[in-house]
Amino acid sequence: MTVTDDLADVVAAPEDHEFTKEEHRRILTILGALMLGMFLAALDQTIVSTALPTIAGDLHGLNHLSWVVTAYLITSTITLPLWGKYGDLYGRKKFFQIAVVIFLIGSMLSGVSQNMLELILFRAVQGAGAGGLIVGSQAIIGDVIPPRQRGRYMGYFGAVFGLSSILGPLAGGFFTQHLSWRWIFYINVPIGIVALFIIAAVLHIPVNRKHHKVDWWGTTFLSAGVVGWILATTLGGTPGWAWGSVAIVLMMILSTVSLGIFVFVETQAKEPIIPLGLFRNRTFSAASAVSFGIGFTMFGSIVYLPLYLQVVHGATPTSSGLELLPMVAGMLITFVISGRLVSKTGRYKIFPIMGLGITTLGLVLLAMLGPHTSYGVTAIDMFVVGFGLGLVMQVLVVAVQNAVPHSQLGTATATATFFRTIGGAFGVAILGAVFNSQLLSNVRKAAGPAVLKAIGGNNIFLNPLQIRKLPTAERNLITTAFSHTLQTVFIVAIPFAVASFVTCFFLKEIPLRDRAHISLGDDAAAEMPSL
Repeated sequence: MTVTDDLADVVAAPEDHEFTKEEHRRILTILGALMLGMFLAALDQTIVSTALPTIAGDLHGLNHLSWVVTAYLITSTITLPLWGKYGDLYGRKKFFQIAVVIFLIGSMLSGVSQNMLELILFRAVQGAGAGGLIVGSQAIIGDVIPPRQRGRYMGYFGAVFGLSSILGPLAGGFFTQHLSWRWIFYINVPIGIVALFIIAAVLHIPVNRKHHKVDWWGTTFLSAGVVGWILATTLGGTPGWAWGSVAIVLMMILSTVSLGIFVFVETQAKEPIIPLGLFRNRTFSAASAVSFGIGFTMFGSIVYLPLYLQVVHGATPTSSGLELLPMVAGMLITFVISGRLVSKTGRYKIFPIMGLGITTLGLVLLAMLGPHTSYGVTAIDMFVVGFGLGLVMQVLVVAVQNAVPHSQLGTATATATFFRTIGGAFGVAILGAVFNSQLLSNVRKAAGPAVLKAIGGNNIFLNPLQIRKLPTAERNLITTAFSHTLQTVFIVAIPFAVASFVTCFFLKEIPLRDRAHISLGDDAAAEMPSL
C-alpha cells in the first residue's frame, strides 16, 4: 500500500466510538493529574540550564556543573523500563504515586543543598522519580482510554512536553533573577501534591494480584550498561576525556559486555524486565527504532538552536527561549491534529511517515541558515521542524500500546520511551563532538589565534557574551564560523532522520481497539479496588 493510499484511508475511515459526557469529564480529571506529573518531569530536564552559572557560584562547584544535568539524565533513563515493568506487575497507580513522592523528595533536598555533591546526588533522586512520572502518565492513559480514542488525548501530553522544553529555561531564569535558584526545585512541591490528591481521589485501576518474581539480575546489568554508555557519550570529547582515551574505551567495552549479559539473562528470566519477545512484534520494533532516531535528531541537533540565536542573532539566553516558540507552535498544532485524526480514523501509520518527511525537510532548511538569515526565515524553518515532530512522537506511543497485550503495556511504553531517551543521549554526544571539532577549526581559520584567545580559547562556544563585546569586524568573523559549524551539525543529523523515515514504512497498521482495559463509569469505578 502506498503513502497516498494510506492517506486516502485516513480521510475516509469512519469514527466508531465516542465517550459519554461523564466518561469524558472523568478522563479530563485524570488527564489533568497525569499531565502535571509529565510536566514536572519534562520541565526539570531544562529548568536548571539558565540557573547553572548562579548555582555554580553559590555552591563553588564550577568543575562539576555538567553533573547536575547528567545525574538527572542517567537516573531518569535507567529507571524507565523498571517503572514500566513493575507497574505492569504491581499496579500503575501505586507506582505513579511512589514516583511523585520520590520526585518531590528529590526536589526538596535539591533546593536545600549546601554543596555541589549534595545537589548532584539529590538531582539523581529527582531523576529516578521523573522516570516513573514519564512512564506512568502514558501507561495509565493506556489503561483508561481505548487505542481508538487515545490519540486525541495523547496529543495533550505532546503539547505539555513541547511547552515544558521552552518554559524550563524561562522559568529557571525568572526564579534565579527574582527569587533564588532554589525555587526552581521548590516550585515542584505544590504542583506534585495537587497531582497526588487528584490521582488518589479519581483513579481506580484493578490489579491482578499474584506472586511475581522480580528480575533483579536483568535490572542490574541493564542499569550498568545504560549508565556506562550515557557516561561515555556524555564525557567523551570533553577536556580530559578524549574519545580514544583508555577510560572512555574501557567504559564502552564494559557497558557493551554488561548489555550482552543482560540479553542472555532476559532469555532465562521468568518475568524479564524487558521481554525480548516484544522485539518480534514488528510494530514495536519499528516504533522503537523510530523513537531512537527521533531522539537523536531532536535532542542532538535542535539543542543548538538557542546557541545559534544567541551568537548569530544576538539574543539573550531568556529571549532565545522565547524565539523558539515557532517550533513549539508547530508541535502543538500537529500534536492536536494528528491525535484527533488517529481517533477519528483509527489509522496511524501515515502520520509518522509524513512527520519524518517534514522533519527531514526542516533539518535541510536549518542546514541552510547563515550568518545573515533573518529571524523571520529562521522562525519558519523552526516551525517546519516542530510541525513534523508533532506528527510522530505521540502517535508512536499509541501504535506501541495498541500492538502489545495489556499485561505488557507499561513495559512496552517504557521501552519505546527508553529508546527515544537513549537516542537523545547519543545524538547530543555525537553531534556535540562534530560541533566542538568544527567550531574550533572554523574559528581558527576565520579569526586567528589573537581573537580566539580574547574570547576564551578552546571554550569559545560557552561565551556568547564575550563574542557580542568584540569589535564589529571580528564579531562578524566569529558569527560566520558559528553559522557554518551549525550547518554541519544539521547536515550530519539529516541521514538519521532519513533512516527513521524509511523505518516508518515497516510499521504494521493494526486496527485500533475501541474498548479500554477498564471502565470509567461511576458504578464500575466504585467496584474497583483503589490502590
